[in-house]
Order: sequence, then structure tokens, then C-alpha cells
Amino acid sequence: MTESYVFDTYALMEIVMGNPVFLRYMKTSKVVLNPFIFAEFCYGLLKRYPLEYKSFAAKVAGTVMPLEEEQIMQAMELRYANKKKEMSTTDCVSYIQAQKLGIPFLTGDGAFRDMPGVEFVK
Repeated sequence: MTESYVFDTYALMEIVMGNPVFLRYMKTSKVVLNPFIFAEFCYGLLKRYPLEYKSFAAKVAGTVMPLEEEQIMQAMELRYANKKKEMSTTDCVSYIQAQKLGIPFLTGDGAFRDMPGVEFVK
């Protein structure tokens, strides 16, 4: 069975750039996103690949799952509790989403490196 991951924006951009370390996740895993990640990803694509950004974004658009207000509140509690780590809002929301779904959070952000439920790849 294919394992699911909540992908962060960094992982998605690395896949678009062809990084083989991240490409294997795209080939063997089910991608799960949320509106925060999707928005960041679209912006990153628009900056780097303005002509192709819509086609790249369309490839993962169907993987965007809605969030509950409680998840966002829990994410902000996590961010506040770890403010010295300078975690982003998007990554905190994504981490909480992954926890709720019971799947790993795929990230290259060192602030999440040793947290439970994180697949840290750089």
C-alpha cells in the first residue's frame, strides 16, 4: 500500500526542480495538502516558473484537503509554544493536519526535525 504524507511547500518545490531525494516520495506516496501549502506552492511556482505554474499546480490541486478551525487553533498554539524555533504558520498547520490524519509530515524545515510524526528530508 502507498503511504500518505502531508507534503510541505519545500518538498513540493524540490520535486518540481527534479531533486531525486524528493521525487521518490512523489512516485511512491499519496500526496496530502491543505489550502495553506497549496497557496504557498502556487506562489513559489509563479515566481520560479511563471509560464508553467498552472500546469504544475493542477497536478496536485486534487490533493488539497479542507481544514477544521480546531486544527488551525492547535497549530497556532504549537507555533506560540515554539516561537524560538520560528516555525511558519503554514508548516504548523500542516504538522497538525498530519497528526490528525495519523500520517507523517514530509518537510525539510529543521525546526520540525526531531518532532514525532515527521519525515525530515534535506
